[in-house]
Amino acid sequence: MKKTSAASLLFVLLISAGAFSQNIATTRNAAIDIEPEVPKISRVDNSDIRRKRAYPMQPPTIPHKIDSYQVDLNANKCMSCHSRRQTPDSQAPMVSVTHYMDRDGNFLADISARRYFCNQCHVVQHDIKPKLENQFVDIDELLRAGSQR
Repeated sequence: MKKTSAASLLFVLLISAGAFSQNIATTRNAAIDIEPEVPKISRVDNSDIRRKRAYPMQPPTIPHKIDSYQVDLNANKCMSCHSRRQTPDSQAPMVSVTHYMDRDGNFLADISARRYFCNQCHVVQHDIKPKLENQFVDIDELLRAGSQR
């Protein structure tokens, strides 16, 4: 009895997997045995203009190329412009003070190890048109609009 139910279950799973793979193939815009043309990689936006955030608490995006930037255990190229000591000369925005805090909220002399690898949160933007229009409105804009009524 157990062998029959296990075999039936296996049969149903195989049929489902076959139907599922057919649905996946249709999302490729090509048959499963044909390799579709790969879209070209877009260029990185190198405008140096700060972008508005797309959602609350979004980390700021990087408005320039970082192709040759070294960010590893030995060096952090980002901090050569964005550290507290360098921003007066570089005119780059300083990283948030939260990046200089440890887990207990104590302020450190240098960037926290938890925030050292910038690319964990911050990403470059590509020069492409969004597929969907963003309708996010920042809380500051909502408060200003409410106070003007």
